[in-house]
Amino acid sequence: MSPGVFLELLARDASPVEYEGPLVEARAAGAAPAVLAELERAKLAALRVRASLERHARREARLTALFDTAGDLAALRDVDAVLRAIVRRARRLLDADISYIALNDDEAGHAYMRVTDGSVSAAFRRLKLPMGSGLVGLVAQTATPYSSPDYLTDARFNHRGFIDAAVGEEALVAILGVPMRLGGKVLGVLAAANRTERPFDQEDVTLLASLAAHAAVALDNARLLEETRTALEELSVANEDVRARGEAVERAAQAHDRMTDLVVRGGGIQGVAAVVTEVLGGALHVLDADGRELAAVGAAGELAPARAADAAAAASRTPGHAVACGDLWVAAFSSGEERLGTLVLREAGELSGADQRILERAALVAALLRLFRRSAAEAEGRVRGELLGDLLDERTGDLDGLRDRARRVDVDPDAPHVLVAVRLTGGEDEPGRRRRAAFWASSHAAAQRGLATARGDEVVLMLPGDRPGAAAQHVAQQLGASLGVPATAGAAGPVKALDGVAAAYREAQRCARALVALDRHGDGAGAAELGFVGLLIGDEHDVAGFLGGALGPVLAYDERRGTDLAGTLETYFGTGASTARTAERLHIHVNTVAQRLDRIARLLGPDWQSPSQALEIQLALRLHRLHRPA
Repeated sequence: MSPGVFLELLARDASPVEYEGPLVEARAAGAAPAVLAELERAKLAALRVRASLERHARREARLTALFDTAGDLAALRDVDAVLRAIVRRARRLLDADISYIALNDDEAGHAYMRVTDGSVSAAFRRLKLPMGSGLVGLVAQTATPYSSPDYLTDARFNHRGFIDAAVGEEALVAILGVPMRLGGKVLGVLAAANRTERPFDQEDVTLLASLAAHAAVALDNARLLEETRTALEELSVANEDVRARGEAVERAAQAHDRMTDLVVRGGGIQGVAAVVTEVLGGALHVLDADGRELAAVGAAGELAPARAADAAAAASRTPGHAVACGDLWVAAFSSGEERLGTLVLREAGELSGADQRILERAALVAALLRLFRRSAAEAEGRVRGELLGDLLDERTGDLDGLRDRARRVDVDPDAPHVLVAVRLTGGEDEPGRRRRAAFWASSHAAAQRGLATARGDEVVLMLPGDRPGAAAQHVAQQLGASLGVPATAGAAGPVKALDGVAAAYREAQRCARALVALDRHGDGAGAAELGFVGLLIGDEHDVAGFLGGALGPVLAYDERRGTDLAGTLETYFGTGASTARTAERLHIHVNTVAQRLDRIARLLGPDWQSPSQALEIQLALRLHRLHRPA
């Protein structure tokens, strides 16, 4: 048999056993020893060639696997997919029963299973290996490859019960582990294991180490990709934040420009409120220091007094800053220690920092407008107050000059005017109360084309009109509500000439003092409303007016019907309010007296016999008797 038969075996990649066939046939055929020796040499050479071809094929397969892994890394999209591909290739190329990757957790001080291939034990897949424990823990700690043909009996390793139990449950015997290093840092361990005893050679270690290097690169690429993705997301957020900030700054600049233009053009707080709602949305209420509404813009309806008080209180705790109060945003505006008012923005949702600055800037502009208005009003009030002061002090030598001054402040010197003197009673004389009273009086008088001034604890107004009592009642009510303390107002007039102002003022003072003496704090009246007291203190001594006020309906009834109810009243009071004695004196029946008294009650009102009204009626009856023709 020719040695060439071994070439045929090599060509068809025959198994090593088949290489013994030619020798067996030659011996059976009785071949010479030289022929047998030649065949033996050819067989050994063929086996060596076969082994070399196997090594080359294995090396080629391993290189192909490494190239495939490198390709996976180049097209990295999912790090877990790449790691799974690596452990599968390691298992196949090392002809292992199982392969796996354990990653280091430096903070926890252990390595944990990340990817496995061929594992059947859940406990093994959940295994955490403390640094230095077991084969994998030792590789992770020392960054050195280790292998064992029979791990559970290998005394070189620090065996831990839970580790050996998991290895036993997986039925592993031989284990090879290599570190996954990136620079000087160990990221984890790539391991391959068999369920039968097996020594691992240096070629196995080299192959697994190459795959481990690829796994480390995959993990680092994944980290870089994640960092890049995070950086891009942060950059996107930063860009969005910059854009939002830019829009907020632009919005704030526009609001500032509009409010500045509003101030320059002489606009008011209503205009500021309109700008704020156009920029921020919602509805805005502007309240004064006492919680009364100065302006409102938007469709949010009225602001309840209780909510207004809560908003003002919240704003006062942080003056100059916008604060949330339920669904409201509020900002107080003030001048020094004096609070001027509050902006209340409602139904606007959450406000950004820039939007809060817009509301705060609007509060500042509102404060400026209030101060401008106050300064203008005070300047005009000083002019008006100086004119009224001259009239009250009877510095009326140059009446033409006074009339010209009156016309310049829009006061008609030829129209009838009433004088109102106001006394503030009750409460502490808190700082600013007199100034607030003077400011209110000046504003009220200016609105009615009148004059006002403050003189000590008293405020004096000269108002157009011919009804002093009604004017006094209105001033007492409005000023008292504004200040929160009773304002008692006396009035006199009307005066139709400027030189009569001083006398009317003195009468108004007497009326105010009379109201205080009568304990009618917070009331307003002229001499006519004070009855006989007014008759005594009034300059005109208007008897007819007093009679009309106290007894007018009865006198008119007598005049129309030809009766004498007034005489019946006089007799009734003269008998000590006795109906029987009245009937006796008048020579009429008691029932007739009762009927006349019922008529009188209908004419004068049900309280005509009250002490105060009865006194005035009796005085009126006496004056009536004196004024009747003899």
